[in-house]
Amino acid sequence: MAEEKTTHFGFETVKTEEKAQRVREVFDSVASRYDLMNDLMSMGVHRLWKRFAIEMAGIRRGQRVLDLASGTGDLASRFAGLVGPEGLVVMSDINNAMLAQGRMRMADSGLVGNIEYTQVNAEAIPFQDNSFDCVTIAFGLRNVTDKQQALTEMRRVLKPGGRVMVLEFSHPKGDPLKAIYDLYSFKLLPLMGRLVAKDEASYRYLAESIRMHPDQETLKGMMEEAGLERCDYHNLTGGIVTVHRGFKL
Repeated sequence: MAEEKTTHFGFETVKTEEKAQRVREVFDSVASRYDLMNDLMSMGVHRLWKRFAIEMAGIRRGQRVLDLASGTGDLASRFAGLVGPEGLVVMSDINNAMLAQGRMRMADSGLVGNIEYTQVNAEAIPFQDNSFDCVTIAFGLRNVTDKQQALTEMRRVLKPGGRVMVLEFSHPKGDPLKAIYDLYSFKLLPLMGRLVAKDEASYRYLAESIRMHPDQETLKGMMEEAGLERCDYHNLTGGIVTVHRGFKL
């Protein structure tokens, strides 16, 4: 009898085929309050993290960008301005509720013409090889079941000379910061989830998923295993968040 494959959903062990649905349910629940909770959880600092990542992406006019796990489109909206009318940004998410929130936000901002919207599973990207100058994923990779497969797919759809950029929660450096971060993550974050988003369980999952995500060096090694080159990373806020980057040469 074949051994049943399992993976983690936060600290819980689940069947591999169940994780995507469990993650989808989390984001279905939090979609309408996602932006508000991001501001509350990070005290607005997530905007600085994303600004740094956008600068690291090095997007230029006329380029094609695939933004995976776009959420409500913080990165995609900036990329749309950078690529200009000659370029294209594909705003994508595996979760339809999040993608719908993003589309409404883009429409409210008047961003039309060079943005396309597609529901995409990062493990099976529905685009041809060598299609994009840059592939980005911000705060989404930790929710992917097979992260190695997703990184391999990201490299596949990159044009030669293109780059993958991953912005993600990571592992803080230094015991005092870790202790403060643990207190915040497992006490205050679920409380905010209960009071603001009316969903304590989803925000407890988000805290747990961060702890289960590979650390900085491990993720760098995974990107190299996917065939990306000149991989590097930059810690932000003491390593609470890290920007990883790799190139297809």
